[in-house]
Amino acid sequence: MKKITILFLGLFLTTVAFSQDSEKAKSLLDEVSAKMGAYKNMYIGFSQTLSNEDAGIKEGDEPPIRGEINLQGEKYNLNYLGNQFIYDGKKLHVINHDEKEISISEGDIEGDDGFVYPSKLLTFYKEGYTFKMGKLQNTKGRKIQYVILNPKDSNSEIIQVELGIDAKTKHIYKLIQTGTNGSKTSFTITKFKNNEDLPKNFFTFNKDKFLSNNYIID
Repeated sequence: MKKITILFLGLFLTTVAFSQDSEKAKSLLDEVSAKMGAYKNMYIGFSQTLSNEDAGIKEGDEPPIRGEINLQGEKYNLNYLGNQFIYDGKKLHVINHDEKEISISEGDIEGDDGFVYPSKLLTFYKEGYTFKMGKLQNTKGRKIQYVILNPKDSNSEIIQVELGIDAKTKHIYKLIQTGTNGSKTSFTITKFKNNEDLPKNFFTFNKDKFLSNNYIID
Protein backbone atom coordinates (compact mmCIF):
# COMPACT_ATOMS: atom_id res chain seq x y z
CA MET A 1 0.00 0.00 0.00
CA LYS A 2 2.85 2.33 0.90
CA LYS A 3 4.54 1.69 -2.46
CA ILE A 4 1.30 2.41 -4.34
CA THR A 5 0.89 5.68 -2.42
CA ILE A 6 4.45 6.74 -3.27
CA LEU A 7 3.88 5.82 -6.94
CA PHE A 8 0.71 7.93 -7.19
CA LEU A 9 2.42 10.80 -5.35
CA GLY A 10 5.29 10.67 -7.87
CA LEU A 11 2.88 10.68 -10.80
CA PHE A 12 0.96 13.58 -9.27
CA LEU A 13 4.11 15.66 -8.74
CA THR A 14 5.27 14.91 -12.30
CA THR A 15 1.90 16.03 -13.69
CA VAL A 16 2.00 19.24 -11.63
CA ALA A 17 5.57 19.99 -12.77
CA PHE A 18 4.62 19.40 -16.42
CA SER A 19 1.56 21.65 -16.08
CA GLN A 20 3.63 24.43 -14.50
CA ASP A 21 6.27 24.12 -17.24
CA SER A 22 3.57 24.29 -19.93
CA GLU A 23 1.99 27.36 -18.31
CA LYS A 24 5.41 29.04 -18.06
CA ALA A 25 6.07 28.37 -21.76
CA LYS A 26 2.67 29.70 -22.87
CA SER A 27 3.05 32.75 -20.64
CA LEU A 28 6.34 33.58 -22.33
CA LEU A 29 4.81 33.17 -25.80
CA ASP A 30 1.89 35.40 -24.82
CA GLU A 31 4.32 38.05 -23.57
CA VAL A 32 6.27 37.98 -26.83
CA SER A 33 3.10 38.09 -28.95
CA ALA A 34 1.70 41.01 -26.93
CA LYS A 35 4.94 43.02 -27.10
CA MET A 36 5.65 42.52 -30.79
CA GLY A 37 1.97 42.77 -31.71
CA ALA A 38 1.72 46.18 -30.05
CA TYR A 39 4.11 47.79 -32.52
CA LYS A 40 2.49 49.99 -35.17
CA ASN A 41 4.31 47.91 -37.77
CA MET A 42 7.35 45.64 -38.05
CA TYR A 43 10.02 44.89 -40.62
CA ILE A 44 11.62 41.45 -40.36
CA GLY A 45 14.51 40.30 -42.52
CA PHE A 46 15.12 36.56 -42.23
CA SER A 47 17.22 33.71 -43.56
CA GLN A 48 16.03 30.14 -44.10
CA THR A 49 18.16 27.01 -43.98
CA LEU A 50 17.35 23.33 -44.39
CA SER A 51 18.95 20.23 -42.90
CA ASN A 52 18.15 16.53 -42.91
CA GLU A 53 20.54 14.11 -41.22
CA ASP A 54 18.97 11.03 -42.82
CA ALA A 55 19.45 12.52 -46.28
CA GLY A 56 22.98 13.73 -45.48
CA ILE A 57 22.01 17.40 -45.75
CA LYS A 58 23.70 19.57 -43.16
CA GLU A 59 22.79 23.12 -42.25
CA GLY A 60 25.15 25.36 -44.19
CA ASP A 61 25.61 22.99 -47.14
CA GLU A 62 23.57 25.38 -49.26
CA PRO A 63 23.44 29.19 -49.12
CA PRO A 64 20.52 30.40 -46.99
CA ILE A 65 17.33 31.59 -48.63
CA ARG A 66 16.63 35.18 -47.64
CA GLY A 67 13.33 36.94 -47.31
CA GLU A 68 11.71 39.96 -45.74
CA ILE A 69 8.28 40.87 -44.45
CA ASN A 70 6.52 44.02 -43.32
CA LEU A 71 3.64 43.45 -40.91
CA GLN A 72 0.92 45.82 -39.78
CA GLY A 73 -1.89 44.15 -37.86
CA GLU A 74 -3.30 41.48 -40.16
CA LYS A 75 -1.80 43.14 -43.25
CA TYR A 76 1.57 42.16 -44.65
CA ASN A 77 3.93 42.57 -47.59
CA LEU A 78 6.20 39.55 -47.92
CA ASN A 79 9.07 38.84 -50.32
CA TYR A 80 9.99 35.16 -50.23
CA LEU A 81 11.26 32.54 -52.70
CA GLY A 82 11.05 34.94 -55.62
CA ASN A 83 7.43 35.81 -54.96
CA GLN A 84 5.78 38.83 -53.40
CA PHE A 85 2.74 38.35 -51.17
CA ILE A 86 0.54 41.38 -50.49
CA TYR A 87 -2.31 40.89 -48.05
CA ASP A 88 -4.52 43.93 -47.48
CA GLY A 89 -6.64 42.35 -44.76
CA LYS A 90 -9.18 40.94 -47.22
CA LYS A 91 -7.45 39.68 -50.36
CA LEU A 92 -4.10 38.00 -50.92
CA HIS A 93 -2.13 38.88 -54.06
CA VAL A 94 0.73 36.53 -54.95
CA ILE A 95 3.07 38.08 -57.51
CA ASN A 96 5.50 35.84 -59.36
CA HIS A 97 8.02 38.31 -60.76
CA ASP A 98 9.87 35.68 -62.83
CA GLU A 99 6.76 34.50 -64.66
CA LYS A 100 5.02 37.89 -64.48
CA GLU A 101 1.90 36.21 -63.16
CA ILE A 102 -0.38 37.34 -60.34
CA SER A 103 -2.95 35.23 -58.52
CA ILE A 104 -5.62 36.72 -56.28
CA SER A 105 -7.56 34.92 -53.57
CA GLU A 106 -9.91 35.78 -50.74
CA GLY A 107 -8.40 35.64 -47.25
CA ASP A 108 -4.92 34.97 -45.92
CA ILE A 109 -2.58 32.03 -46.55
CA GLU A 110 -4.21 28.85 -45.33
CA GLY A 111 -2.52 25.50 -44.98
CA ASP A 112 -3.35 22.22 -43.27
CA ASP A 113 0.23 20.92 -43.37
CA GLY A 114 1.23 22.46 -40.03
CA PHE A 115 3.83 24.69 -41.68
CA VAL A 116 4.34 28.03 -39.89
CA TYR A 117 4.25 30.80 -42.48
CA PRO A 118 6.21 34.03 -41.76
CA SER A 119 2.99 36.03 -41.64
CA LYS A 120 1.71 33.79 -38.81
CA LEU A 121 4.77 34.22 -36.62
CA LEU A 122 3.00 35.93 -33.70
CA THR A 123 -0.20 33.91 -33.67
CA PHE A 124 0.42 30.36 -34.91
CA TYR A 125 0.94 28.92 -31.41
CA LYS A 126 -2.47 29.97 -30.05
CA GLU A 127 -4.32 26.91 -31.30
CA GLY A 128 -3.39 23.27 -31.73
CA TYR A 129 -0.14 23.00 -29.78
CA THR A 130 1.20 21.72 -26.47
CA PHE A 131 4.06 23.67 -24.88
CA LYS A 132 7.15 23.14 -22.78
CA MET A 133 10.25 25.15 -21.98
CA GLY A 134 13.37 24.23 -23.94
CA LYS A 135 17.04 25.04 -23.54
CA LEU A 136 18.51 28.44 -22.70
CA GLN A 137 21.29 29.03 -25.22
CA ASN A 138 23.98 31.70 -25.49
CA THR A 139 24.10 32.87 -29.12
CA LYS A 140 26.53 35.61 -30.07
CA GLY A 141 26.27 37.15 -26.62
CA ARG A 142 22.48 36.93 -26.55
CA LYS A 143 20.54 34.62 -24.24
CA ILE A 144 18.00 32.75 -26.34
CA GLN A 145 15.26 30.87 -24.52
CA TYR A 146 13.66 28.11 -26.58
CA VAL A 147 10.07 26.96 -26.27
CA ILE A 148 9.12 23.54 -27.67
CA LEU A 149 5.73 23.23 -29.36
CA ASN A 150 4.20 19.96 -30.50
CA PRO A 151 1.11 19.86 -32.74
CA LYS A 152 -1.91 18.13 -31.26
CA ASP A 153 -2.92 16.98 -34.75
CA SER A 154 -1.36 13.56 -35.26
CA ASN A 155 -1.65 14.05 -39.06
CA SER A 156 0.41 17.24 -39.10
CA GLU A 157 3.43 17.18 -41.40
CA ILE A 158 5.31 19.16 -38.74
CA ILE A 159 6.07 17.15 -35.60
CA GLN A 160 7.85 19.86 -33.60
CA VAL A 161 8.43 23.60 -33.59
CA GLU A 162 11.24 25.23 -31.59
CA LEU A 163 10.82 28.94 -31.04
CA GLY A 164 13.90 30.87 -29.89
CA ILE A 165 13.16 34.05 -27.94
CA ASP A 166 15.64 36.75 -26.93
CA ALA A 167 15.36 36.70 -23.14
CA LYS A 168 16.17 40.42 -22.89
CA THR A 169 14.09 42.00 -25.67
CA LYS A 170 11.31 39.36 -25.74
CA HIS A 171 11.59 39.34 -29.53
CA ILE A 172 11.54 36.19 -31.64
CA TYR A 173 15.02 35.27 -32.84
CA LYS A 174 14.65 31.87 -34.46
CA LEU A 175 12.05 29.30 -35.49
CA ILE A 176 12.93 25.68 -36.25
CA GLN A 177 10.37 23.28 -37.74
CA THR A 178 10.96 19.53 -37.80
CA GLY A 179 8.96 17.57 -40.36
CA THR A 180 7.78 13.97 -40.33
CA ASN A 181 10.49 13.20 -42.90
CA GLY A 182 13.22 14.33 -40.48
CA SER A 183 13.97 17.58 -42.27
CA LYS A 184 14.53 20.74 -40.23
CA THR A 185 13.66 24.16 -41.64
CA SER A 186 15.15 27.06 -39.69
CA PHE A 187 14.13 30.71 -39.94
CA THR A 188 16.52 33.16 -38.28
CA ILE A 189 15.62 36.83 -37.91
CA THR A 190 18.61 38.77 -39.20
CA LYS A 191 17.16 42.28 -39.14
CA PHE A 192 14.33 43.85 -37.18
CA LYS A 193 12.79 47.33 -37.23
CA ASN A 194 9.52 48.63 -35.85
CA ASN A 195 7.19 51.64 -35.97
CA GLU A 196 8.46 52.88 -39.32
CA ASP A 197 6.75 55.52 -41.46
CA LEU A 198 5.34 53.47 -44.34
CA PRO A 199 3.49 54.85 -47.39
CA LYS A 200 -0.29 54.87 -46.98
CA ASN A 201 -0.77 52.34 -49.80
CA PHE A 202 2.12 50.06 -48.77
CA PHE A 203 -0.21 47.08 -48.22
CA THR A 204 -2.43 47.85 -51.21
CA PHE A 205 -2.12 46.02 -54.52
CA ASN A 206 -1.64 48.47 -57.41
CA LYS A 207 -3.30 46.77 -60.36
CA ASP A 208 -2.42 49.49 -62.90
CA LYS A 209 1.28 49.32 -62.02
CA PHE A 210 1.52 45.63 -62.85
CA LEU A 211 -0.70 45.74 -65.93
CA SER A 212 1.50 48.47 -67.38
CA ASN A 213 4.47 46.11 -66.94
CA ASN A 214 2.74 43.27 -68.81
CA TYR A 215 1.85 41.11 -65.82
CA ILE A 216 -0.94 38.53 -66.27
CA ILE A 217 -3.54 38.69 -63.50
CA ASP A 218 -5.50 35.52 -62.77
